[in-house]
Formats: sequence, structure tokens, C-alpha cells
Amino acid sequence: MKQKLLNMLQLQDRLNRQINPDWLQAGYEWYRAIWLESAELMEHYGWKWWKAQEHDLEQIRLELIDIWHFGLSAELVSRQGDHAAAADNMLAQLQGQHSAETDFRNNVDQLARHALEQQSLDMPAFLSLLADVDSSFDDLYRIYVGKNVLNRFRQDHGYKDGSYIKTWQNREDNEHLAEISAGLDADAADFEQQIYSGLQARYPRT
Repeated sequence: MKQKLLNMLQLQDRLNRQINPDWLQAGYEWYRAIWLESAELMEHYGWKWWKAQEHDLEQIRLELIDIWHFGLSAELVSRQGDHAAAADNMLAQLQGQHSAETDFRNNVDQLARHALEQQSLDMPAFLSLLADVDSSFDDLYRIYVGKNVLNRFRQDHGYKDGSYIKTWQNREDNEHLAEISAGLDADAADFEQQIYSGLQARYPRT
């Protein structure tokens, strides 16, 4: 688990540096991204008592992965970019207790509240939310790495200047990512490179 945490922290640092080499000193409000993503998470779960709503589990999982990106970033900032120290702290939290709250919506509220008050990720609430959508740490790792590689791929192909093509062969890049990842071993040493190569092979030539 620690090695996978280290790998995720390294990948997050790499992606953030690709966007801004001085991201650690930039003062970005990662906590704000967490609470705003929490609101999107709530939308996918459903909170309106006056109408019928279905839980969109796949979108909920993706929102949790986005929140994890921001949680990793906030942890790296708090540890001044020290990957090992960040991994040790997050490992201790991951081995701790889940939230005592059993209601999904209340845990989303707690996630947002903690982000606003403590400017960090509430790990107990996050772990409970992850469990509620039948996702393990290994699931988190597999999906996170895939999304991280896709985000890097987007940056490499013009996402920042608006030239990136998001839909290929009438399907969004997220769909291609899911299909590519499904056929790979997440424990392989070159898992990230296999995903990147798979995306590169499918991306339309311009």
C-alpha cells in the first residue's frame, strides 16, 4: 500500500509540475477544489427529496477520484513536497477508522466541512464514501492512475490551449481510458506507460 501511495504522490507531483513547475509555492486552494467536487459528488448521488433520483455509481467513483487528486496535492503542499513524509502520513490515515457516520450524504457534508475548516481531505469520510460504492484501495489506485495518465495525456496534446480533441470515434476519452485500463494489470511496473501508449495509439492524427 505504501508503494502505491508513493507512486500516486509522484504521479500527482509530476502532473502538477507539468501544469505549473512552481505549483508547490503557487498557493492554490486545493481545499476549495475538494469541497466543490463534493458538491458535484452530491449531485450524482442525489439529494432532492421532492423528486425520484438514481445514484450514478460510475460518476460517483470518478468524482471520488477527482477529490483524491486534490487530497494528494494538499498533502504534498503540507509536507513541502516530501513524498515519503506524505506517504507515511496518508498511510497512517488509511489504516485508521472509517467515519462513524453511516449516511452517504452526511459523509459528503463532512468531507466538504473538513475541507473548509481544515483545508485538507477528511480521510475517514472519504474511506466510508469509497466503501459505499464498493471500491477498495486497489480500485482507487487503478482508477486514479488511469485518470492521472489521461490528464497528462491531455496536457501533452493541447488541453491548456484548447486544441485537444476530447471525442474520438464518437466516444469521449474517458470511455477509451476505461476500455484500455480494463485489459491491463494495475500491478505491472509499466502500468502507466501501457495506458499512455494505448491512448496514443487511439488518438486521432491531425
